[in-house]
Amino acid sequence: MTDATPSVPSLRRHSLDAVLAYAWDAEAFTASDVMSAVTLTRSTTIDVLDELVARGLLVEMPNARAVGEYSKGRPARRFALRDDAGLVVGVDAGRGHVTATVADLRGRAVATSRLAVDPERDSPERRRRAAEKVVEATLTRARATRADLVAICVGVPAPVDREGRSPAHHDGFWERMNPRFIDTFAAWAPVVRVENDASLAAVAERTHGAAVDCDDFVALLAGERFGAGVWVDGRLLRGAHGGAGETVAFDRVEGVGSALGLAPRCVDAARAAIAGGTVPAGSALADVDPDTLDAKTVLDLARAGDPGALAVAAEVGAALAVVAGMFGSMFDVRRVIISGALAAGAAPLIDAAAHTLPDALDLPAPEIVASPLGADIVSIGAVAAAIDAARTRALDLPPFAL
Repeated sequence: MTDATPSVPSLRRHSLDAVLAYAWDAEAFTASDVMSAVTLTRSTTIDVLDELVARGLLVEMPNARAVGEYSKGRPARRFALRDDAGLVVGVDAGRGHVTATVADLRGRAVATSRLAVDPERDSPERRRRAAEKVVEATLTRARATRADLVAICVGVPAPVDREGRSPAHHDGFWERMNPRFIDTFAAWAPVVRVENDASLAAVAERTHGAAVDCDDFVALLAGERFGAGVWVDGRLLRGAHGGAGETVAFDRVEGVGSALGLAPRCVDAARAAIAGGTVPAGSALADVDPDTLDAKTVLDLARAGDPGALAVAAEVGAALAVVAGMFGSMFDVRRVIISGALAAGAAPLIDAAAHTLPDALDLPAPEIVASPLGADIVSIGAVAAAIDAARTRALDLPPFAL
């Protein structure tokens, strides 16, 4: 991750950080509001608020009397975060697409663009050019330029270390997925962050999804392949090479057998049942063309109570229970969240897994739940991570210098 050098003396920095942290989470507020939340004197609070206004991070609002909230005595000055003081970009650089979202400092999306990428014709250089093209197009759509950016975060389907780089892979896949994006965008914004896509799913769940206020959970991207973002003791786990949560180990786990995700498992199990003639009589699953079968069809039938589809869900749910049990045993998490596009239809799989899971652990079994964030979860997490990076370093960034 690119960073900025601290430029404010420590005591002053503490006061500025405390007030800015309060402002970032609040709507319009007064100095008294800040003092009740942050242990500072009134004179220091006013001085810090004035400096944050001068830096362009806060804006002074019409006073309380002007908006009808105060009638006697001297009206209180009111402040708010200047959410248009800079922009962030969240990029989901998936295997078959690159999506960029430009957002303000509150995370409100201003513009989004998406470009399909052909995985069969992929290369590091093409992927770099595709990412730059999409971000540039999204800035244009947002009527903004690189000068407006304070942070960029890119999510990739590869392990990512603390420096934003991916380790070597035996067939070069990780290097293609993350062709040094940390260097690609270094000139675009003061802060650049590159993260594993499942880790950003965890950030999204913790910020906006099924893990708000939960300090111990796994966000499981479970579409085509499993990917896990692990959040323990209130922080995201990374590992020495960015590989915390890597699921290649499932190749050697009985009852799972591979890192293949829930979608292909549903399709494979349904096709095997159709081909083997084991679909119960009267099941609509038997009438589906195996060549056009997809996971959504199977899960929709299961939710409607179709016996053949429910049998498939039970089989795939048993594998999901083993996966959740592994994470529960290794990390002692409270929750395993099925994230991504498949989450909307995952209820039959979750129900089946929940019936199997309690017997699989000595520790209390983690709850398995579906994410509410949908297919855009990596983009949501990338924006949230970019804002977090900007928020942490705001006082040291050139756009907010005195």
